[in-house]
Amino acid sequence: MQFKELDPILHSQLRLAVMSILVSIKEAEFSSLKEKTNATSGNLSVQISKLKEAGYIEIQKQFNNNYPQTLCKITPLGKEAFENYVKALQSYMNL
Repeated sequence: MQFKELDPILHSQLRLAVMSILVSIKEAEFSSLKEKTNATSGNLSVQISKLKEAGYIEIQKQFNNNYPQTLCKITPLGKEAFENYVKALQSYMNL
């Protein structure tokens, strides 16, 4: 049996956590992701940039009551990549 390759973009604890959250709720504010993942602002910012570069999430910056707000939203490609990652992990467990 051959092991399926794990997506290196998703094979990071923080990026996987962000994607897990976004798969279930479609979009989330940066501050909410920071709170749920216990990440620092700097680390989370770097990791969501990597997810954006891969085309897995969209980042929308806007203002809400004069405060900057960053929204992260999963893309169809991101949803597919996450599902494939989960299937690949399951193949490791079902030997």
